[in-house]
Amino acid sequence: MAKARRTTHRSSKGKKLYAVRDAGGRFKDIQTYERAHRADLAKTSKTEKTARKKAARKTAARKTVKKR
Repeated sequence: MAKARRTTHRSSKGKKLYAVRDAGGRFKDIQTYERAHRADLAKTSKTEKTARKKAARKTAARKTVKKR
């Protein structure tokens, strides 16, 4: 599944908006930049997850080496 494309617009009040488009290029959802950005920050990417797992394994390996 491809990442949804976003186009930026401005509301009549001057707030920045994101227009999320579907695969056909039609508008699927329009949300404020502030809300969309906060949601993006709350999500953890696959890269971040694998990096955390890798770091956890490293620290676990160090702990077992120190105990011996």
